[in-house]
Amino acid sequence: MRLKTKLVLAITTLVFFIAGILSLVYVSELLHSAVQQSYDANHMVANQVQFAVRQALESGLMDREVDPNNAAEWRHLAAEAVRDNAALQAVVESVNRYSLTVYEINIADSQSITLLSTNPENEEKPLPVRPNYYQLLNANPIQLMREVFGPPQVFDVVVPLERNGEPFVTVHVGVRTTLLRAFYAPWLAEALTLMGFVLGAALLAGFLLSNLALHPLKQISLQLDSWNGSGNGAGAAIPSEAAQSEVAQEDAKTPRDDMAVSVSHKIERFGQRMRNVEEVFSALKENLDRILGNLQDGILLFTGDGRVVLVSEAARRFLFIERESILGRQAREIFDPATLLGRTLIAAFDSRTSLIQEEILTETGRRIQVSLDFIPDAKSSRGLGALLTLHDLESAEAVESELELSRRMAAIGRLTSGVGHEVKNPINAIVVHLELLKSKLSGVSAPAIRHLEVIEAEIRRLDRVVKTLADFSRPVELQLREQDLRAVIDDVLALTETELSTHQVSLFCQMPSQPLMVNIDADLLKQAALNVIQNGAQSMPGGGQLRVVLEEEPKFALLRISDQGPGIPREIREKIFDLYFTTKSGGSGIGLAMTYRILQLHYGSVEVQSSSEHGTEFLLRIPIATAKGRRRLQPASVSDEKGL
Repeated sequence: MRLKTKLVLAITTLVFFIAGILSLVYVSELLHSAVQQSYDANHMVANQVQFAVRQALESGLMDREVDPNNAAEWRHLAAEAVRDNAALQAVVESVNRYSLTVYEINIADSQSITLLSTNPENEEKPLPVRPNYYQLLNANPIQLMREVFGPPQVFDVVVPLERNGEPFVTVHVGVRTTLLRAFYAPWLAEALTLMGFVLGAALLAGFLLSNLALHPLKQISLQLDSWNGSGNGAGAAIPSEAAQSEVAQEDAKTPRDDMAVSVSHKIERFGQRMRNVEEVFSALKENLDRILGNLQDGILLFTGDGRVVLVSEAARRFLFIERESILGRQAREIFDPATLLGRTLIAAFDSRTSLIQEEILTETGRRIQVSLDFIPDAKSSRGLGALLTLHDLESAEAVESELELSRRMAAIGRLTSGVGHEVKNPINAIVVHLELLKSKLSGVSAPAIRHLEVIEAEIRRLDRVVKTLADFSRPVELQLREQDLRAVIDDVLALTETELSTHQVSLFCQMPSQPLMVNIDADLLKQAALNVIQNGAQSMPGGGQLRVVLEEEPKFALLRISDQGPGIPREIREKIFDLYFTTKSGGSGIGLAMTYRILQLHYGSVEVQSSSEHGTEFLLRIPIATAKGRRRLQPASVSDEKGL
């Protein structure tokens, strides 16, 4: 059955059902009203007859002597008075003739013997046994219809005439149901006419409403044809031969006239295509996220209205905003107008001006190459969107520099290992002979002994330098253990508390709320952090604030240590990790080189950012020991040429 036919039948049935119920209620109310009106009219007739009977009895019994205790005499006199009174008979005949619902009128005595009746055959006979009219008044609608429209019956309206508080004469007005039915017939005809009109209106309304209800389905079907690529419109996609064959088979199975089934099948096909596209999109997004996560350049993709929909993980290093906070925001909400980079990008977005590998020197001395390309769209003046690329010009140079530093340190390690071994033996021999010489010159003058002591002190200092070289070049066996990096940093800060207070340096420390598990040699990592913190404190002889911030990146734990010192000049920034390079009087030049080496042994990295206005910040990255895909570090030696 077609959907249209179902809708017409459903609407018609619903309207007919409601109209039928209302009509039945209306008919029952009409019938009850007719019964009530008939009762009121016939009760008034009975009262008129009663009044006429009273006058007949008064005139007929006047001037007659009657024994009050003789019931037979009283009945006889009452019968004569009733039958001989012409006025009473005239009233009874007129009512019986002109009333529409009165079947007959009977006047009976207290013994229910008929004294006077419109039907002469009833006189001097017992009254016919009939139900009281009150049964019709008190009947429910179903009983009332059954009584009125069932077999013909006569219901009596009874009005008594009392003497000494007891019924003496009763007036019975008989009402026949066929007469009630005839009285009610015009109203019933009107109700049936109304029901017929409502049924016709229901059919018409069902037809019109079904057309209105199915009209959107036609529009939906056309749109689905366009989306499914089966339409012939200008915007319809051209499906493959296999897809066309599949659509043709589905359409052949669908009834042509049933729009709902056709739309349902089309929605199902469209849903299947959407699920297939979603699977492909999920796979592409996963691959894209993996690629973007490995990129060193910051990439941001904007929509036509200027909102970010794609962000690479490296963008955070340029904008200092978390990736989740960038997505969905406008360009003005992302870029800081207080910085040169932010002002440049905001101006470019406002004027829709492309930037082609424009180099920007940030306030921290960082060189960034910016490229902004707007994607045109022939249908829209604002275009499809924009692609922003942020490239760190110093990153490639830094990687090359770090690799060169690693090679140099490896070569220095091999060289110092041999030098230390070759120098250590002569020094030991010199120390032994120096002791012998001091014993032989025990009685010599003090100046000679003082020269020997100077020689001994310098030899011991040379011995310490050689020992330091040997320790730096000796392979290190890492004692790796998985532990919370927060606890390690807390231990380092506790060790440096006294030194920081001595230099009048205040400490600002910020740690994550959750444990940050890393697989490290705690003693070595404490030494690396301690070297950087001590350098930061010593760079602020007049006091200042030292910031120690521990953060979590996707694959690394990042330890930021920044000071408010004068900064590191650009010309010597690449040399600070060289062994024995120092700018401090009395410095050994070993601390930062050791820090660099320790981070290498942990497969981490160390970076430095410095400016004369903001001081110096060291960034130490240590791989996170994640529960899924955890990488166990293996002990490394100094000969490993690992870069940052």
